[in-house]
Amino acid sequence: MKNLKRIATVLILAIVSLSVFAQEKNNAFSVTITGKGKQAIIFIPGFACSGDVWTTTQASLKGDFTFYTFTMAGFAGVPAQAAPTFTGWETAIAAYIKQNKITKPIIIGHSMGGGLALAIAADYPDLPSKIIIVDALPCLAAIRDPSFKSKENNDCSAIINRFTAMKDDQFYTMQLMTMSQLVADTSKIKMIAKWSLQSDRRTFAGMYCDFSNTDLRERIANIKCPALILLESAFVNFKPGIEDQYKNLKTANLQYATKGKHFIMYDDFNWYLQQLTAFIK
Repeated sequence: MKNLKRIATVLILAIVSLSVFAQEKNNAFSVTITGKGKQAIIFIPGFACSGDVWTTTQASLKGDFTFYTFTMAGFAGVPAQAAPTFTGWETAIAAYIKQNKITKPIIIGHSMGGGLALAIAADYPDLPSKIIIVDALPCLAAIRDPSFKSKENNDCSAIINRFTAMKDDQFYTMQLMTMSQLVADTSKIKMIAKWSLQSDRRTFAGMYCDFSNTDLRERIANIKCPALILLESAFVNFKPGIEDQYKNLKTANLQYATKGKHFIMYDDFNWYLQQLTAFIK
């Protein structure tokens, strides 16, 4: 009898676990689903990052939520696509939301994930209820050149060849140096650099090239939902250019972090969580 009770308990725990955690594969991304709340929140990580970048955020959010946590194809160990593009990923995420009947999700994106959130909200304005953009701009290249225009048939072969030719130790060393410029929390540097090392090198180079050629400044005029834009502390020094990039997004609420670097969710967590919580409510 005791054994039967133990087995029954194990089965119940297994069923409960399955009801709150699932992982789905798609050729454009991997999705982890946790929770069974009424409000869906979609998390899109940044360039070459795992969806695990959102773990602390999700653990700290209090509410009735279902979390859909993406890791894009070719990043952080997820199998790569043959020829990924920024637009292809945008289309795939929007299709996933529609096919799975995810009603009015809040979309949260960091860096390139923030670019994807902007693109989805612009091209499918009735899909999200809100968007939260964590340190992303409508046009990355325009921060240096406001007159930038996207190139048609942009050739990414040179950067792909350069990155794919690098040995793993060279690439990892480069990423450690890069991450030291992007995250102030030194305990996170090796973890983020490792995600890059686990990424498909062709995807890494090609998507960097494609995203750098993306310009959403005009398209964001189509966004209808409220938009919270959280920007790293240093960007306060570039306010005119940044606000010019966002001028067509009439629902934008721009806020600048009080400290830290690009990974705001690590470097200024308390401020970041306060902003998220107030906006979601």
